[in-house]
Amino acid sequence: MSLTPEQIDQFTAFAHQLARVAGEAAMPHFRVPLDVVDKGKAGYDPVTVADQGAERAMRELIATRYPGHGVLGEEEASVTGSEPYTWVLDPIDGTRAFITGLPLWGTLIALNDGARPRIGVMNQPFTGERYLGTPNGAWLNGVPIATRPCADLAQARVMATSLEIFTTPALRAGFEAIAGEAQLLRMGGDCYAYCLLAQGLVDVVIEASLMPYDVQALIPIVEAAGGRMTTWDGGDAQHGGAILACGDPALHARLLERLRPYVDGQP
Repeated sequence: MSLTPEQIDQFTAFAHQLARVAGEAAMPHFRVPLDVVDKGKAGYDPVTVADQGAERAMRELIATRYPGHGVLGEEEASVTGSEPYTWVLDPIDGTRAFITGLPLWGTLIALNDGARPRIGVMNQPFTGERYLGTPNGAWLNGVPIATRPCADLAQARVMATSLEIFTTPALRAGFEAIAGEAQLLRMGGDCYAYCLLAQGLVDVVIEASLMPYDVQALIPIVEAAGGRMTTWDGGDAQHGGAILACGDPALHARLLERLRPYVDGQP
């Protein structure tokens, strides 16, 4: 299903409203003493009232404005809608950064039309940065952004959130094969890394162990800016898993070939 121009405008405006209410809920808790609960799903998995409050604020707005839409979020149970549209929410992507006072976190908001995410927002209320991707383009605070040409891994800037996300020997080896030949490797960033890629400041983001709400808002931003974002085997990134994003499509194709042996766990 493709969105009409009117629907793109309507849903984009609503995504901005969701970003605003999430920011209002989260910001009073940033860089102040804060209780942190460990969900313990996989290692240390922190959650705070900021995560919970931001998602609750967005869900309430969706239920009021679009009661027939579904919701998939990190902190509460999924809601199946009577219409094909689903809002995919990560209220604070980068909770570890949030609780340590680092501004490398953001609220992720995607509209999935039943086939794939079509509109994506990454909002960072502390820095005042809002990235947007739609079928019409990608922007940072209303200014168009684009990836940069970089077809050679030896000249590429690579990012990943942490080594912990590469949970098997094959995943770790695949990451190291790419990172070891890059010009520059930076760890940390969560959703921010993908937006910097869309902005032309980073060339590769390689990660694993991701959930749908970690990636769906980022796909429209990266792709509308000219990049590619798939699983390591070239599949649809919207379901999460092991993800490769590249600003240059030629580099993306080359790295998929490099990662192929690690997909089957046989480096």
